[in-house]
Amino acid sequence: MKRWIGFILHLAMIVVLTSFGTYTVMKKVDVEIPESLKVSTNLEFFAPQDSIALIDEDEVTPPFLGKAFNGFKEALAFKESQGKYHRVNTLGYLGKYQFGSSTLHLMGVYDMDDFLENPELQEKAFEANIARNKWILRRDIKRFNGKTIGGIKVTESGILAAAHLAGAGNVKKYLRSYGQNDVTDAYGSNISYYMKKFAGYDISNIKQQKNAKV
Repeated sequence: MKRWIGFILHLAMIVVLTSFGTYTVMKKVDVEIPESLKVSTNLEFFAPQDSIALIDEDEVTPPFLGKAFNGFKEALAFKESQGKYHRVNTLGYLGKYQFGSSTLHLMGVYDMDDFLENPELQEKAFEANIARNKWILRRDIKRFNGKTIGGIKVTESGILAAAHLAGAGNVKKYLRSYGQNDVTDAYGSNISYYMKKFAGYDISNIKQQKNAKV
């Protein structure tokens, strides 16, 4: 019995030592990474700040909100002010939709400071101005909607966006001259550009109104 016990203990020690040795060897094995999987360049990079500053705001695409009235007004607002209610440009045009004070007076708005601080009033003013321009341009919308002028398909929304830019009177002249009288504003945007950029929106929910007020 003593011999068998000694033999078994000796055998157990061999097994234990062999296991540790195998574990140690396996732990130290180096795995060679194929060349195709090695990263040779630093993939983390940052855009220089000066290049960000040079981005033209007009080249930035606003989020697409559909072709209904909400999509129309937000796309136009993004072009005018990037949708910022408190913006005043170098010519004194105000708010999210860049209204002039004379246009706001026509709609019953006289306090410019209050206008800038009141987003709800700005939204109402925009809708009132669309309704007012629809009435002024009602005959031209009926006559020219669907026609092509200077390679641009005329639509109701394009006409009204152009009226927001240059005034309803100048849009009449543009349409009735078949694109010859194309007014450009101080920042380089013209009627034909707005006619094309804002074409094809459904703004039928805004009804024409002769003396629209907020």
